[in-house]
Amino acid sequence: MPSKSTATHYGNAAVTIHWLTAILIIALIGSGFNAGDAENAAAKAAFLRVHIPLGVTVLVLTVVRILWWFFADKKPDPLPMPVWQDRMARAVHLLFYIVILGMAASGVGMMVLSGAGPIIFGGSESALPDFWDFKPRFPHGIGGRLILALFVFHAGAALYHQFVKRDGLLGRMWFPRSKD
Repeated sequence: MPSKSTATHYGNAAVTIHWLTAILIIALIGSGFNAGDAENAAAKAAFLRVHIPLGVTVLVLTVVRILWWFFADKKPDPLPMPVWQDRMARAVHLLFYIVILGMAASGVGMMVLSGAGPIIFGGSESALPDFWDFKPRFPHGIGGRLILALFVFHAGAALYHQFVKRDGLLGRMWFPRSKD
């Protein structure tokens, strides 16, 4: 499979970035909500030791994806669908980028303002700060719920196309079967 996309299929680079990001976002949602719900500081720190590097990785993949589409590749031709569906799909993708970048910014803001990085990663015996004392915590929480909603909506739309419309949309964003 070529690295770049064709008129009918996403290329290897786009497929890899898409699915890796999807898996990491699932892990981020789980680790983030678990960290937020943890009452024990050690458990919260353990979840954050997973959550923070995953967040940085998703940020890097998102920036790479944006640069990839802007400089190196073009997306396949759109499938025929009603104009409102096409606009909705574009809006959801744009919102994904905005929310991911906002989540990264608010996460970095919380770490910098709270000074929690050395506590989480340095094994310090200090207690974790109350992240609610820092302004980036509120948008980070809203963003977590928004990314979950976008994820469910996006996956639902893909499954609708795959199993109801049967238009091959999911196959465009998967590695092709080898031609024997």
